Amino acid sequence: MNARMIWNVIVSIVIGYAIILMLVYTFQTRLVYYPQFGRELDVTPQAYGLNFEPVQIPTEDGESLHGWWVPATPHQPGTGTILFFHGNAGNIAHRIDYLAMFNRMGHDTLIVDYRGYGKSTGSPSEEGTYRDAHAAWRWLTGKRGIRPDEIVFVGESLGGAVATWLAVRHAPRALVLLSTFTSVPDLAAKAYPFLPVRLLCRLSYDNLGRIGRIDAPVLIAHSRDDDIIPYSHGRSLFDAAREPKDFVELQGGHNDGFIFTREEWPRKLADFLGNHRNYHMPQ
Repeated sequence: MNARMIWNVIVSIVIGYAIILMLVYTFQTRLVYYPQFGRELDVTPQAYGLNFEPVQIPTEDGESLHGWWVPATPHQPGTGTILFFHGNAGNIAHRIDYLAMFNRMGHDTLIVDYRGYGKSTGSPSEEGTYRDAHAAWRWLTGKRGIRPDEIVFVGESLGGAVATWLAVRHAPRALVLLSTFTSVPDLAAKAYPFLPVRLLCRLSYDNLGRIGRIDAPVLIAHSRDDDIIPYSHGRSLFDAAREPKDFVELQGGHNDGFIFTREEWPRKLADFLGNHRNYHMPQ
């Protein structure tokens, strides 16, 4: 192979690599959000024997979020209300097992689809998910009249990032993170070690930088076998969180280590919330 051919190969590789960088930078939101997997609602809580109320929640920038208000039957005083944020794929119809579990525990629950998911309007973005979280919190505290210190934020995967952001701004009764990452750049660097993703990332979701600012009990659950978000992310979040805090080790991969499949989970969650029922956030 002569020098000219070698040069042509090098140029081709550089151009191909540059194209990959450009595509990753331009279309990275499509690597994070999967609303196309969650536009249709195939089932409602009624299929699980749960009473529910469909809700439409306006956001401050003009979008409309679709969600479900699922009251506990019967409601158990002192259990708190769950505000649940789901992961980056699917919609609220794919999380009814969670709703059934919270219902059995005596929790009222609000679950909403982010903008662009399910029947919610708009397109997903990092700032958009934050606005959606604030709208849901405002609906609970305003329309439902629920005290902020009675609300438990629960987030799975991407939803954990949304819940963490909200908990910095509005201290909940407790924050529960299920299989949550430290940040998007951290996760991307692990998935794409051959790319300078920390320079390319336009999304942050800096959970590690935020969790130490939260003045509420924190419960983190993560699996050593998680094939999408490494177990180390959950441990790093736990180490950075303030007391009081607790950690629960799950089993199985990211999409099959669901908490509602474990009989001990409701007991551990109930014990955690009960142990910190009288926790007073610092002023």
